Amino acid sequence: MANNVLVLAEHFQGHVTDITFELLGKARELAPALGGSVGVALLGHDVGGLVSKLGAAAVVYAADRPELREFTPDAYAAVLGIAVAHASPRVVLLGSTSVGLDLLSLLSARVNLPCIDNCTAIKFQDGGLVATSQIYGGKLFAEVLLTQRTTLIAVAPGMFPAEAGRVSGKPQVVQIPHALVAPEPRTSFRRWIEPPPGDVDITKVPVLVSIGRGIKNAENVPQAQELADLLGGAVSGSRPVIDQGWLPKTRQVGKSGMTVKPKLYLALGVSGAPEHVEGMRGAELIVAINTDPQAPIFSVAHYGVVADVFDILPSLTEEIKARQDTSAA
Repeated sequence: MANNVLVLAEHFQGHVTDITFELLGKARELAPALGGSVGVALLGHDVGGLVSKLGAAAVVYAADRPELREFTPDAYAAVLGIAVAHASPRVVLLGSTSVGLDLLSLLSARVNLPCIDNCTAIKFQDGGLVATSQIYGGKLFAEVLLTQRTTLIAVAPGMFPAEAGRVSGKPQVVQIPHALVAPEPRTSFRRWIEPPPGDVDITKVPVLVSIGRGIKNAENVPQAQELADLLGGAVSGSRPVIDQGWLPKTRQVGKSGMTVKPKLYLALGVSGAPEHVEGMRGAELIVAINTDPQAPIFSVAHYGVVADVFDILPSLTEEIKARQDTSAA
């Protein structure tokens, strides 16, 4: 077995997703220390144009055929298993995403290899490789010492910087042999369900004003919207807000919602449950306002204010308005 690191490339509508670059950046750090190189498994149809985006890898193991146009666990696991056999990696990195989580245990069973889910860190320690995994919804962390076997690891989004994986280069392309061991897949793709036209994609905006139970009721949401508009951002929310119907599902941040990495994440009355934090901890700057000094959100916030949201929000909005008026004068 070689000491290579193999990354599964995820892509959507012709674009390589951020989680792929996050994994590639980490792979570029791990592979030299292991004495190996970085490989990428690229599965899909008409995906040849994406190879140029994967310059962080030395080799791209490609499978380009109609059966792989849309993701289905059986088909992808069959082909990825062949890629693993060819790459002979020490570590296989997948995203802890809807795709990666569907594949992780299935591939582990298919190729009889150990797997680690929801990984938040991978490091060298005492001469070995150690992966840290979140368990029980992020309430506990387990450190797992990797043996000399190939190990499959699903990494939580936002754990590693994506820029480290955006590297120019011309990787060698190796075609994965044409073999699909799932003639009758148990699942099939039906259709994409996308956000309503005109709604904001909260994964793309630079500023998020995120609201939690501390916003108190739906009538107060426009105050958060006013602040978001002034900052050139959008309003998002924690699960309780979405469950109440105060914001659409497309605005939910967290494990059962969207993973976001804005330049500024302003948390208004958000307690910071592990499921929520998992979706926003990658923000560049996190500012939290909460009445509870022990609220978990303060453990990830760069700045925190222990106060009622409505003791701060009106003054903050007026101050930003005044500064913008002064700047425009």
